[in-house]
Amino acid sequence: MRKLMQRLLLAAGLVFAAPHLAEAAAPASAVRSAVSATLSSGDRMPLPIEKVRQALTAFYVKNNAQPYWVGTNHMQQFLQRLQNATLDGLDPNAYPIDSLRQLAANAQSGGVAEGAKAELYFSAFFIAYAADLKIGRVTPQKVDPNLFRNRKTIDALRVLSEMQKQPDAGKALSLFEPRSNHYQTLKRMLRAYTRVINDGLDWPVIGQGDSLKPGGNDPRVPNIRQLLTFTGDYEGPDSNSTKYDAALFEAVKKFQLRHGLEAKGLLGKQTVTAMNIKPAERQRQIILNMERWRWMPDSLGDEHFLVNIAGFELEWVQGEVERERMGVVVGAVATQTPEFSHELEYVELNPTWTVPYSIATKEMLPKLRGNPYAYAEDFDVFVNGKLANWSNINWGAYGAGNFPITFRQKPGPRNALGKVKFMLPNPYNIYLHDTPAKDKFANSTRAFSHGCIRLSRPADLAYALLGEKAGMSRGLIDSVWATQQTKRIVLPKKIPIHIVYATAFASQRGIEFRTDVYGRDRKLEAALFGRPAS
Repeated sequence: MRKLMQRLLLAAGLVFAAPHLAEAAAPASAVRSAVSATLSSGDRMPLPIEKVRQALTAFYVKNNAQPYWVGTNHMQQFLQRLQNATLDGLDPNAYPIDSLRQLAANAQSGGVAEGAKAELYFSAFFIAYAADLKIGRVTPQKVDPNLFRNRKTIDALRVLSEMQKQPDAGKALSLFEPRSNHYQTLKRMLRAYTRVINDGLDWPVIGQGDSLKPGGNDPRVPNIRQLLTFTGDYEGPDSNSTKYDAALFEAVKKFQLRHGLEAKGLLGKQTVTAMNIKPAERQRQIILNMERWRWMPDSLGDEHFLVNIAGFELEWVQGEVERERMGVVVGAVATQTPEFSHELEYVELNPTWTVPYSIATKEMLPKLRGNPYAYAEDFDVFVNGKLANWSNINWGAYGAGNFPITFRQKPGPRNALGKVKFMLPNPYNIYLHDTPAKDKFANSTRAFSHGCIRLSRPADLAYALLGEKAGMSRGLIDSVWATQQTKRIVLPKKIPIHIVYATAFASQRGIEFRTDVYGRDRKLEAALFGRPAS
């Protein structure tokens, strides 16, 4: 029985038969003249062509390009790629494959007008597919208001110019898909899961039951062993034994790690639930995450930070090497961390914390009405921007609509930002920081903050980053912390930082999946597949 991990390396493309298209009856020169005349007329054209008319005109009229589709086998190649759209993480039903096939047939048997029509339609939909590959099918902020990614654009004339150079129209489209390793790995994962689905392999079902511990016996064990063989976590011998032995125990731990679960090897409800997720659901999950990577910048930066909200992790990458990886706490469901890309600019040791307005009015003000000095020990208070005396403020006179007051927490062991914060000035007031609340990192699901990102090992990151970028020794950094005085260190070069939401991704542990803690997979799925195809 082949393992799913092996499928990632071995899976090949799924081939669908497409009719062979003979050469068009009309000569290429006549078709080119008809295309040029059509585009040069003032008549409004069908929407798919009209949307890219400017690029088509520049290509066929100004550049005097020869027909690419008519009289060649390129239409067959493109139709085959469209039929295999699932392997690109796209929806075949979103493209008028049957209509294009009919246009191709008409061009084959008809005259100049039919040839010109097919040439324009095929070029228009080639641009559309290239755009879907490169920039995505949907606009991020229309999916969720917490997705602060600018809609990318595509140069339609460049698409046509690159197309013209390629002998295979289907393969030419690969020029426009994201080249990042993140995207390409997801694409390989998608091919593997699609192959499993199309092979019709019977996915084992694991029933819920008592928590299973090593050395115990359970009739579910053979199915568990079979399932973990599929997923590549179990590499031991096939067996019908019902004993939960050491090899299977290690395989369960590996499975749990890849799914963001507590990896103790105990077979409880959460693990069984994750095991029972079918390949078709994982396939859809991978497709959603491929769409997210299309929204990303073409380059993340040779050096960059990547925070995965859904994975509760931060990575510091230099070249292709993972320099650092650590757990993080992100925003709670009610105060979600947004997705965006920015640049890390400076580090503050012994930071102060300016309390956000919502926390000040919703959490602090009610306590101050009962005890006017509830926060006086740790916070300075400002009224209309000026430092004020706690004893002079009548807290009953203020409310959410009338609150000219700012709280700033002093550096110290109880400061909400801990000993260090990493700043990427942005409109969303999101940054990375230490925290005195270390207990939250013991949870496998870590969505607890008001939106900012808490680091599990902030001192390690400060030592490494400031040592490398600012030449500060550990001793010097420790001496600054000992003063409890705020010190800002500006990085000599800003470092890109990308905050993403990836529920399917690859790591050194293999294929990893996470739960949709914010419900963003659900929203994206509705945007991509919850409407009729056009």
